[in-house]
Amino acid sequence: MNIAVLLSGGVDSSVVVHLLCEQGHRPSLFYIKIGKDDADYMDCSAEEDLEMASAVARRYGLSLEVVDLHREYWDNVATYAIDKVRRGLTPNPDVMCNKLIKFGCFERYAGKDFDFTATGHYAATILQNGKVWLGTALDPVKDQTDFLAQIDYLQVSKLMFPLGGLMKQEVRDIALKAKLPSARRRDSQGICFLGKINYNDFVRRFLGEKEGRIIELETGKILGTHRGYWFHTIGQRKGLGLGGGPWFVVRKDTDENVIYVSRGYETEQQYGYEFSMQDFHFITENPWEGVEGEIPVTFKIRHTPDFIGGKLLQDGDGYRIVSEEKLQGIAPGQFGVVYDEASRLCIGSGEIKYSIPLNPQYPLS
Repeated sequence: MNIAVLLSGGVDSSVVVHLLCEQGHRPSLFYIKIGKDDADYMDCSAEEDLEMASAVARRYGLSLEVVDLHREYWDNVATYAIDKVRRGLTPNPDVMCNKLIKFGCFERYAGKDFDFTATGHYAATILQNGKVWLGTALDPVKDQTDFLAQIDYLQVSKLMFPLGGLMKQEVRDIALKAKLPSARRRDSQGICFLGKINYNDFVRRFLGEKEGRIIELETGKILGTHRGYWFHTIGQRKGLGLGGGPWFVVRKDTDENVIYVSRGYETEQQYGYEFSMQDFHFITENPWEGVEGEIPVTFKIRHTPDFIGGKLLQDGDGYRIVSEEKLQGIAPGQFGVVYDEASRLCIGSGEIKYSIPLNPQYPLS
């Protein structure tokens, strides 16, 4: 079997290499370079990542090729992210990076020459009814299927996720026992190409700052100022600089550059039960083709360990989710990720278009 491994320099993808070699494979290793060398808002983590990846390759006597896809990334994913932020939406660059770059551009560059591409994602592939489906990982805290929910059938049918059946601590223990160079390395945070950089610094680089008002939604009282609506997302609590809280962002007026907030953990203004999705994408196929009415599903609206129960309904050309429980901070622009009722299969995702608030007197979007 001819296998390519996307090696990031982190502990997860390093353990993938170790496991494949233990099984007798000799995979070819690839490091995808996405950041710009001369960007003044980048840090040095990419250099450290490549050093770690090179050390793992040497350890197992495997080839490592650096694939420079920074231009493709910036032309596609970064442009997408900045455009969404400018429009007051909350993008998910990791989702689009997986779809367009890691399993898109890389496939055309090198992946096409291999039977499978293996990664350190916490996910699984499941063969059911003669077709390959994206399955959830054993470890619910680390499950990353929500970041993979825009890939297509050709992509998922060529992917291998060796960590899908392992808990994170097991992966860390394997790395320590094997004395892998990255065994004690901390997990990376932040969007996929920026390493440890602060997200606000990235946004500021492209959109700058513009002072605006922070207003209490229920009373219209001006509570303070912010540096641009593009630094804030629906449901946000931290970083507002307001006393007497907690305060939550519940609405944004992009034309007037105004952030509306509401106070208290239980304020109705930060909750809703329903949201509509546009451009819904089925990864393998629509398992409910021909089914009418409400379909029982589970779903996520952000990266959390919890799968929420609800009903999926056809909504014109798109789909709508009605949740069994109150949802905090439904952010247009993010992806609503839909799973089967057992949370075993990731069926697909759509971009959240709008939400229906608990109190229609104060529409959130």
